[in-house]
Amino acid sequence: MKIDDAIKVLKDNGHKYTDKRKDLITLLHESSKYLNAKQIQTYLNDKYPGISFDTIYRNLHLFESLKLIETTELDGEKKFRLACSNHHHHHFICKSCGDTRVVEHCPIDTFKDELPEVEIESHKIELYGLCEKCK
Repeated sequence: MKIDDAIKVLKDNGHKYTDKRKDLITLLHESSKYLNAKQIQTYLNDKYPGISFDTIYRNLHLFESLKLIETTELDGEKKFRLACSNHHHHHFICKSCGDTRVVEHCPIDTFKDELPEVEIESHKIELYGLCEKCK
C-alpha cells in the first residue's frame, strides 16, 4: 500500500490526518519487516520525544480496523507492517533478520479438498525460515 493511499483511507473514514500518523505509516511503508511497538516507539521518539505506548497502540488499533496494516505474532509478541496490497497473498518471514516477503501462491484448494464438509471462512499462512543472507 502506498502512503498516500493509507492517508486517503484515514480521511475517507473521518479520521484526522496528523504528522504522527503520517510518520507511523511512512515507517511501516519503508520497513521490509514486521515491527513491534517498541521498535515503532523508538523510531518515533526521535521526532516526538516522550511518545507513549498508548498513542502507538491506539493508532495501530485504528490502522488495523481500517485494514491499513497486517499483523502477526513472532517470538511471543504482536508485530505490524503496512498492508502489502488488496490482493490475496501470504508471507515468508526470516527468523533471523525479520525480512518479510510476499508469497503469491495459495494452497487453499488443497485444504478444501482435504476438508470437503467444512466451510473455510478465512486463512493466513506464514512461512518461517532463513533468507539467503542469513542461512
